[in-house]
Amino acid sequence: MSDEPRIWTGEESRTHGEVQGRAARLATGLRAAGVGAGDRIALLMRNETAFLEVTLAAGRIGAVPVPLNWHWTGDDLAHALENSRSRLAVVHGDLLPVVAAQAPDLSIIEAVEPDAVRAAYRLPTRPPTRRVPTLEDLIGANEPWTEQAPPAPMAVIYTSGTTGSAKGVLRDPIPPRDRPTALANVASLFHLREGATTLVPAPLYHSAPNAHAVFSLAMGMDVHVMPRFDAEGFLRLVEQHRVTTVQMVPTMFVRLLQLPEPVRRSYDLSSLTAIVHAAAPCPPQVKAAMIDWLGPIVHEYYGGAEIGAFTACDSTEALTRPGTVGRPVLDADVRILDEHGTELPTGEDGIVYGRPFSGWPDFTYIDDDAKRRGMEQEGYLTLGDIGHLDVDGYLYLADRQNDMVISGGVNIYPAEIEACLHDLDGVADVAVFGIPDSDMGEAIAAHVQPLPGATLAAEDIRDHVSSRLARYKVPREVVLVEELPREDTGKIFKRLLKEKYLSPDRPLTDRSST
Repeated sequence: MSDEPRIWTGEESRTHGEVQGRAARLATGLRAAGVGAGDRIALLMRNETAFLEVTLAAGRIGAVPVPLNWHWTGDDLAHALENSRSRLAVVHGDLLPVVAAQAPDLSIIEAVEPDAVRAAYRLPTRPPTRRVPTLEDLIGANEPWTEQAPPAPMAVIYTSGTTGSAKGVLRDPIPPRDRPTALANVASLFHLREGATTLVPAPLYHSAPNAHAVFSLAMGMDVHVMPRFDAEGFLRLVEQHRVTTVQMVPTMFVRLLQLPEPVRRSYDLSSLTAIVHAAAPCPPQVKAAMIDWLGPIVHEYYGGAEIGAFTACDSTEALTRPGTVGRPVLDADVRILDEHGTELPTGEDGIVYGRPFSGWPDFTYIDDDAKRRGMEQEGYLTLGDIGHLDVDGYLYLADRQNDMVISGGVNIYPAEIEACLHDLDGVADVAVFGIPDSDMGEAIAAHVQPLPGATLAAEDIRDHVSSRLARYKVPREVVLVEELPREDTGKIFKRLLKEKYLSPDRPLTDRSST
């Protein structure tokens, strides 16, 4: 096996040169299929090397990859395919019927699942359907594409849709003159370096793991694409391949920490130099446990698909300032404004606005540029989060503006109550949100997921909150659930929890259920 960096899926690997060669031939096949500069290619695929080959092939002809959540069915998938105006879709074989049902006129190419994907998802071994061309058909039948393509966006990324329909984020192309700066800044944020080894355990249809993988390729790194996150399997891969850098989400931390300590201690993880996380809030006690286990290699950044990153913090900062998401990263900047655009003083909660670091491209939302314009104040953008800066410029998030509850005229931030309940023994996770109340306008509901084997009652939840916070922050309704609905990023689907309370005829009652 050559020393050239490789891309791995399970035990199968290809060198960077082989992947680029396949992408060049696939690019010719895509052009022959009618895909040109500016056209969009939907991807409904689990994590595997071919996902990156399609991404690279699209870039060679100026087309734009549109990675979609392959869990989507029905209206969610139909919306994304129509909204993105995808000209063609590359789809894993078992998902072909789902795509065909929602977009019967869409051109489709089948991606045959590799062994590691079939094993991870328990898919049967089968030949290609032969109802549509396969990726291997296009790669095998064409010569490499050699023409220079115009600059194109790296991808259209759909936001999670935790508060409504997913929005398509269309970034501007990065001009050639800005690419070295963009690469250097993203490499700094993700702790990427030439010759290192990275592992991608999160779905490539999300912004951060997608960017992490693509920029790791650009840095000449070994890239291990994990088809599906499995806690012990993750440890096994880190030890086997001497992984140095990984991009994760807090839910993965929780699953790793739930492994028996003898299992965790049995793997040699000394090669790890940086674990970078984002996408969802990480309870301070979870982060502290990860640092205690693996050392000061845990890094967090705050940002989103639209804006990259505004702030970042390392392990020392996380331990000395629990709850912070850091200070402005590189040459980014952060301001806290009120609803009128006036800058607020240190320590006062307001709307978080930030200016992205150099090289990060501007963006719009597909079919909703008005929403994009409404996010901006004098060159600073907001994702709708509430927070404050301390005297040293560290950012602390209180909650999302859309999640704020107004009860009896008082503003209540659910994240504060969630943080309080994370300190209660026996709580694995919690979602707090507002529900309609005829007297107060809104009341507080808490859906609590206990740890396995824990015994909790609704009164335990209320008593704990009332002992720590003001009485008006005590949940009126408490529901104990076996599992909270969440996305692969770890974000809880509060929208799904809220929907059951939106019927005007539903009485507000205290209840506990599993």
